[in-house]
Amino acid sequence: MGKKISFIHAADLHLDSPFKGLTSTPEKIFKEIRESTFNALDRLVANAIDKQVDFVLIVGDLFDNEKQSLKAQVRLRRAFEQLKLHNINVYLSYGNHDFISGNRYPIEYPENVYIFQDEEVSSFTYEREGKPIANIYGFSYIHRAVLDPKATEYKISQDHIPFHIAMLHGSIQSNTEHDVYAPFQISDLQEEEFDYWALGHIHKREILKETPCIVYPGNIQGRNRKETGEKGCYHIVLTESKTEMNFIPLQAIQFTSLTIDVTGCKAVDHIEAVIQEEINQLAITTPQLINLTLASNDANLMQWESENLLEEVIELINETSINQRNWFYIFNFTVMISSSGSLDEKEGEHFIGELIRHADEVRGYPFLSELYRHKQARKYLDHLSSEEENFLRTQAKQLLVNELLKG
Repeated sequence: MGKKISFIHAADLHLDSPFKGLTSTPEKIFKEIRESTFNALDRLVANAIDKQVDFVLIVGDLFDNEKQSLKAQVRLRRAFEQLKLHNINVYLSYGNHDFISGNRYPIEYPENVYIFQDEEVSSFTYEREGKPIANIYGFSYIHRAVLDPKATEYKISQDHIPFHIAMLHGSIQSNTEHDVYAPFQISDLQEEEFDYWALGHIHKREILKETPCIVYPGNIQGRNRKETGEKGCYHIVLTESKTEMNFIPLQAIQFTSLTIDVTGCKAVDHIEAVIQEEINQLAITTPQLINLTLASNDANLMQWESENLLEEVIELINETSINQRNWFYIFNFTVMISSSGSLDEKEGEHFIGELIRHADEVRGYPFLSELYRHKQARKYLDHLSSEEENFLRTQAKQLLVNELLKG
């Protein structure tokens, strides 16, 4: 029988995330939101035990910030202790959010946990029944930023060992949507004959390459409206001839973006039924935090919003849903009037027409550059992606037009 190993690849746990933008949700809901990263961790452990994996890889940003709370560290230690009971090793590295020098009060983890303690790439050897089966390579962030191209430091050692796995918390050099740390090009990761590249840092799940497998598992729990859909980890089975990959959803709460056309609603009370019907079609199996957009070509929608009637409709829907087992909660809603109807009629008017044309031509936010240069602010702000810039531009234009059309 050929050699085989099985492991879980996870990253970006962000334990104890504060979820600052959701503090206005009902207390019961917010308590579940605050626990969601820990619940996702529990599901990770349960899956590792159920699948009887050899080890678990966690590639950076286990915690949301460098000042790791005692609660988060103890909860993580308990998870590792559960894995130890089943003879499952853990190999972990720290990233830009939980860099080593920032934690003043670290705690000890059980002996089944192997931590990359330096910014120099090193390796651990995994043994089964006294025989070396795999070498696992990686490094940790000592300080907040690692700007060197670390991928070039990964060199296979002890090539007689069957499997070689690299852990790297970083991003592609050309990435414009996130701060670029430990930058690499895909070609850099193909220089050495690694069997698997376990990546971290990017929260969107993505397989960059299949031969060899170069994989971002994404984070295990969405934390804001940009992190929608299923979140989790990969279960990997490596043999000498192939790689099997299976994604495992772990999220305790799922963020969902939903756009509903309410053009046919001639009275504000009709909107409640339309929203409820659309949400029912989601076939909810996990509690949902919904970012809702109501779209219409009827200016009445703006009038209902200005009179806070839409807010009342949303409150009524939320009141009936939050006590369900798989609850949903509309935590944010926006109104979007399409460019037909009222807006088309107004575009010919000199001022509004010029305003719309100017809004469509604006590119970038030069006034934000000073904010990104601010010593404290830049630690916590990610640069806007082109998708986010387009969203903000559309929202700003819509807000201006909505206010102008109210008259």
